[in-house]
Amino acid sequence: MNAKGRVHKFGDNVDTDVIIPARYLNTASHKELAAHCMEDIDAQFVNNVQQGDIMVAEKNFGCGSSREHAPIAIKASGISCVIASTFARIFYRNSINIGLPILECDEAAREIKNGDTVSVNFDTGVITDETTGKTYQAEPFPEFIQNIISKGGLINSILD
Repeated sequence: MNAKGRVHKFGDNVDTDVIIPARYLNTASHKELAAHCMEDIDAQFVNNVQQGDIMVAEKNFGCGSSREHAPIAIKASGISCVIASTFARIFYRNSINIGLPILECDEAAREIKNGDTVSVNFDTGVITDETTGKTYQAEPFPEFIQNIISKGGLINSILD
């Protein structure tokens, strides 16, 4: 599995209420959730994100409530991968459960800039900032987790 896209960069402690505000949690529509993704931190995010883009953040991404809506909104917005210094543990697991690839790599999260083009090889964990030419090494997921992600989430991997 690979991903390549333009970076949307965020800082530390981006919580689930910023990713998808609670006022939109009354819907199960992935499209509707995507339409409001990140709007309280970047009102233009949904207008600027393209299919395959990559989100980069720093420490404690996805902190706050355990809502599964947050990684669903990110994935449905078109983001192909989230790279962060660290993730809140429940967000980390929710992302895998819904098939959103995420990688922890502190150096990449700190150095990659908004608007850079980044490619990710999920098999090796290599992150390449194609804008600067610099590469970073994240810990790749084990094969069974890669299988869950490639099938679109935990339920799909069980039903397959």
